[in-house]
Amino acid sequence: MAQPAHAPTLIRKVLRHVLWPLALTWLLGTAVATGVAHHLTDEAFDRAMLDDAHAVLTNVQSGQRGLELSLSQRAVSTVLFDDTEEVYFAVRRQDGSVIAGEPGLTAPAPEAGASWRFSDIEFRGKALRAIVLSEASSATFNVVIAQTTRERRALVERLLLYALLPQVLLLALLATWIWRGVRSDLRPLGAFGQALDRRDADDMAPVAVERTSREIGRLGDAVNALLQRLGHSVAAQREFTGNVAHELRTPLAGIRALAEYGLAQDEPAVWREQLVRVAQSEARASHLVDQLLALALADEAHAAQHRAPVRLAEVVEQTVLRHLARADARGVDLGARGIDDGPGATVQANVALIEGLLDNLIDNALRYGGRTLTVELAGTVLSVVDDGPGIAPEAQRALLQRWSQGAAGLQLGQGAGLGLSIVARYAQLLGASFTLQNDTTTGGLRASVAFPDEAGGAPR
Repeated sequence: MAQPAHAPTLIRKVLRHVLWPLALTWLLGTAVATGVAHHLTDEAFDRAMLDDAHAVLTNVQSGQRGLELSLSQRAVSTVLFDDTEEVYFAVRRQDGSVIAGEPGLTAPAPEAGASWRFSDIEFRGKALRAIVLSEASSATFNVVIAQTTRERRALVERLLLYALLPQVLLLALLATWIWRGVRSDLRPLGAFGQALDRRDADDMAPVAVERTSREIGRLGDAVNALLQRLGHSVAAQREFTGNVAHELRTPLAGIRALAEYGLAQDEPAVWREQLVRVAQSEARASHLVDQLLALALADEAHAAQHRAPVRLAEVVEQTVLRHLARADARGVDLGARGIDDGPGATVQANVALIEGLLDNLIDNALRYGGRTLTVELAGTVLSVVDDGPGIAPEAQRALLQRWSQGAAGLQLGQGAGLGLSIVARYAQLLGASFTLQNDTTTGGLRASVAFPDEAGGAPR
């Protein structure tokens, strides 16, 4: 499926997942830093205002006219002097009357049990920070001091500027460093994709992988393993196609010749004889196709076989029952030995492969063996024994190769020399050993498959 044109690159997605959390973390840190700076600045300025309020309060004394402020206006201006802020003050009795200062300056009084209280107020259209300080002994009056907040706001802005500007620069440097690093780390992945894009459809050779990271190495190994499996499958399919095209040419030509000869005759007896021969030729061709298919499947089974605990006695019993009718038709006494001795051996294997090799061994024995055929089970060793003529030791190894036939097969004109090679391939896939030898008791051929002793699965 074609990739959408608007799909983001992997580098952009990685940077998005990295930089967005960093940016959000930075914004959260900025908010926290702003709050801390604002709090500390207010605390410092408020402390200075509290000191000024104490200085004014200590100069409120009882005189001939009652409470009065002993400081002159100039002295008060000196105490409350600030070259950047506007400062206002008032000294008030508890009844609200003004002893000194601004008559209209008011602010919330301290709560019960407290000596002072800070608050934000408006006075003469200006936003001010105010403190109300009560006289401690009798609480008969309080002092109100208020000032503008330009300096404290400017100080907070400078603190933020000096604190956040380096963080912004560091964040930019970090983003650049991450972008360069991610692009460098993902470069082998892009090269790997380009190599696959340029690859011819028939080229199943492994792709070179630059293992700059464990993940890219695993991806390369997975793709190369897939290419290897695909190459094996394609090779098996090509071999199967070539084998079918080559091997079926002769039987199909024979069937056509038989049919043409029969059509040229007028005698029903000749027609019947030719039809019998056509049926025999078709049976041989069908058998050949079945064996070619089995061989092709065997070549691919190593990538797809599923192993499970298999009871050999059950497989032998079912396979023998499946071939009884054909054996009876040929006049062959087909039996089994060793399948009733207890639960029998259990091996980790693929049941379809075991059935396939048994089918081929029994079919081979029915074609070329004698009148008695026995399937023996001894532990994890399966044997198919006949009482036929046997095979010379020097010819036994050659019969395991594809398209190799013994003298009996050539004389009968049956088969294609694939049966035993299929059994050998199945045994190899199952991790078993396959041997041929002449049986000392019957004089015929003994074909044995010895499975590895992997008992441990519960009997099925």
